[in-house]
Amino acid sequence: MCCGPTRVPGYWRTASIPVTSFRRARLCAVRRILVTGARGQLGTALLRRGAEARLDMVGLSSGELDIADAGAVRDAVEPGSVVLNCAAYTAVDAAETDEADAQRVNVDGARNLARACARVGAQLVHVSTDYVFAGDAGVPYEPDAPTGPRTVYGRTKLAGERAVLEADPGAVVVRTAWVYSGVGTDFVATMLRLQRDRETVDVVDDQVGSPTYAGDLAAGLLELAGREDVAGGVLHATNSGQASWFELARAVFSGVGADPARVHPCSSAQFPRPAPRPAYSVLSPASWAAAGLTPLRPWPEALEAALAMASPASD
Repeated sequence: MCCGPTRVPGYWRTASIPVTSFRRARLCAVRRILVTGARGQLGTALLRRGAEARLDMVGLSSGELDIADAGAVRDAVEPGSVVLNCAAYTAVDAAETDEADAQRVNVDGARNLARACARVGAQLVHVSTDYVFAGDAGVPYEPDAPTGPRTVYGRTKLAGERAVLEADPGAVVVRTAWVYSGVGTDFVATMLRLQRDRETVDVVDDQVGSPTYAGDLAAGLLELAGREDVAGGVLHATNSGQASWFELARAVFSGVGADPARVHPCSSAQFPRPAPRPAYSVLSPASWAAAGLTPLRPWPEALEAALAMASPASD
């Protein structure tokens, strides 16, 4: 699938994504950035955004760098660089019967990166998830809110956060939620396909979260990579506002000119999954702004931008 490290500029320079949502001046002076998990939707978005800003970036897919291999990680992390870790075991349902593999990547791999960064003075930004929470709150989760993951995936991601900060207290853990790009197989891309292929679609309306456009999250992470004054710890980064999956699906239909009434609400009980989904996983973005970072725009605006980018791929 991929013949070697994805370097920018080069192929990615052809991307036409605007970079006005983050601070170009800071980014131009940033050190070399290593993106792990570079073939995922967030890794891809990071490389595209970085190409627009002409940053010195190297992207390694999970096939090119197994972060659970401590020796390979030590070889990949350069002194004084910034590492954006997007590599993770994210198959939420599969993890319920494959805990060893989830642990290997989400905990052992995260620890390896933190140790390697601490050893050579590199800055680590580790991406985590809303699944570390129980999902039964009534107000948006702050970074210091009690955790209580109810899935193997969530437990391994929480353990990975702790392993990172224990090995490298200067690392920054960035939790996010409901990430989509509008291409591939994510929720928004799936809704784009279903609005073409089906007359009606049933979508759960009893799960509420923070829809987050991968392009906006990437811009925020690159801004963070260009900062040296953000203390180690945990931050939350999502597009602002909240929605249910049902509301997000209707917004996708509306955004491409389809009748949103074709999307019908249903309950989670009608679609049981091996791993329970959080009923409420809205993350408060207050910590992001408090760190002096540019807040991500409201999710409806971000979705509009995502649909504009995805439209050629969805025709």
